[in-house]
Order: sequence, then structure tokens, then C-alpha cells
Amino acid sequence: MAQDTGGDCERLRVDAARNRDRILDAARLAFAEHGTDVALEEIARQAGVGIATLYRRFPTRAELFAAAFEPRKAAYIEATQVAQAEPDPWLAFSGFVRTVSAMQAADCGFADVLALNFPTTPELDRELRRATTGIGDVIERAQAAGVLRADFVLQDLVLLHMANAGVINATKKYAPKAWERFTTYMLDSFRAPGASELPKPMTRSRLALAVRRSGRP
Repeated sequence: MAQDTGGDCERLRVDAARNRDRILDAARLAFAEHGTDVALEEIARQAGVGIATLYRRFPTRAELFAAAFEPRKAAYIEATQVAQAEPDPWLAFSGFVRTVSAMQAADCGFADVLALNFPTTPELDRELRRATTGIGDVIERAQAAGVLRADFVLQDLVLLHMANAGVINATKKYAPKAWERFTTYMLDSFRAPGASELPKPMTRSRLALAVRRSGRP
């Protein structure tokens, strides 16, 4: 009697999809609580699969990160679009900063993502850069309206993400709302007119070098 190879293949596909979902669920929980330093072996254990199964589904850490953060990435892009649609220039800029800072606070892993402190896939990098370009338009509009310091540059927003990630990681256990005060201070310092002259900003190329040196292999 012929074997039901079609049924076997279907079961394998179902099992593979179930394992992928388990891995992503475990990764999202682990990254949200502990950041992107979590060992992949621990994620596999939490998912109830072997490390070999994890690597079959996600051959690199970057691919696992990109898949796990897909919902957060979509939320970040949506925040950009909301800011672009907001008619008030200051509310557009400050609302985006507050929204994204809150997203970082809710997910330590995403805090690392926006701080560019982890390896990305080319696709994720392109999409985050595209969203950042949209925020560049929001920054220019706020400056044209005279509500944002004229010397504020996009690199400053990246530095804010990096600094906020540090605040969140350092205070999450005992003062999980500390980021709110920090963000408010930063927004006040960004609002025009500036209280003092700033040193020259870091160039984009030097920022990229700094990010790569601080990133995880």
C-alpha cells in the first residue's frame, strides 16, 4: 500500500510553522524583558525547541531580531506617519519623540533596536532609514515654524534614542517611569529658542562608526 507522503509533508509544514511561532513568541518576551543580550539557547529553551531548530528557522541573530521586531517596526513606521499628518509642527515632533520613547520603555529589546545597538538585516535597516527620512521632514517643518532649535539635526534624534535606551535599561527595575522625566527634559532643551549654543554635532559618518563599535557582534 502506498504511503501517504502528502499527509506527512503537511504535518511537517504545520510543525515547522508552529515551531517558528513558538520561537518568535519566546524571543519577543525575552527581548522585551531583558533586551537583545539574551542567549539564543535560552530563547530556544523557552520556546520548547532545540537550538538546531531555532537556527533552521533563523540562521542568524539578525534574522531572528528582524522577525521578532516586525510588529514594533510597524508601530514605529505608523508613529512616523502620524507625526507627518499632525498639523501642529511642535506636536508632530514632540508627539513622535514621546511615542517612540514609550515604545522603548515597553520593550527593552526595541530600545536596543532604535539605539542601533544590534545587528540588523538589510531590509530592516532600509525600512528604519525610510521611516527616519519621514521624521526628517517633521524636523524641518518644526524648524521652519520656529518651534524647534535651528541647530537640531537628525543625528540628535538618534542620540536621544541611544540615551533613552540607557536610561530605561538602568532604571527599569526600580524606577520604570524615569524615562518620562528624561524625555521631557530633552524636549524642553530641543524647543526654540535654544538656551545656549551647542557644540558642533557629530557627523553622520562618525555616528555610524560609533554605533558599529558599540554594537554587538
